[in-house]
Amino acid sequence: MPLIPEEPQIHESAQGPRVTPAAGRTASTPRPVPGPRSAATPRPGRPGPGPARPAPPAPRPHPTSDRPRTDRPENRSAPQIQLIPASAAGALDSADEAVDLLLDSGRAPGDILVLTTGEQHPWAAHELSFGEAAYWAQHEAGDDVFFAGAAAADRVRTRPVVIVAVNGGDVVAEALTGARERAGALLIVCGDPQRINALLGAGV
Repeated sequence: MPLIPEEPQIHESAQGPRVTPAAGRTASTPRPVPGPRSAATPRPGRPGPGPARPAPPAPRPHPTSDRPRTDRPENRSAPQIQLIPASAAGALDSADEAVDLLLDSGRAPGDILVLTTGEQHPWAAHELSFGEAAYWAQHEAGDDVFFAGAAAADRVRTRPVVIVAVNGGDVVAEALTGARERAGALLIVCGDPQRINALLGAGV
């Protein structure tokens, strides 16, 4: 049954918090330009130029007893799906706002994965500028919000919340399929409701 678009809001089941966004935000609202982001101070806005940061050390394996693995999709229920209507040009801003709301509600930064179907999110481009090894080391550490292009969806691990910004490109169906497989509790899709509903109704 197709999703009925609502006013932009994020609902989570008993597995997470319920969030209601502020009403005055639009895609054209100016956003502050942050400096380089770190795991201690996640800032999911647009990155600005800043001093080069050294590549982080190679990821260390996390014992199963210390950190539960989230890259095993089996034996879990399907994620709740939330649709946030947005144009292709405004999808990134909608995704950023969803990240802000989730963090404000108490979600850990490492719980959130953001995928884009078209142009890379500015944070992904920024982090990739330091090299592929450093970029994927951040993903393996799992301490911060991670931004990736939909083409890399088969390389990312499952996270409790996956946000898809449908900002263009021709891999929307593949992106939604990969995102649904990797969302542990909540899948948020920011894009054109008619197109997304058609894909979801077809089982993407």
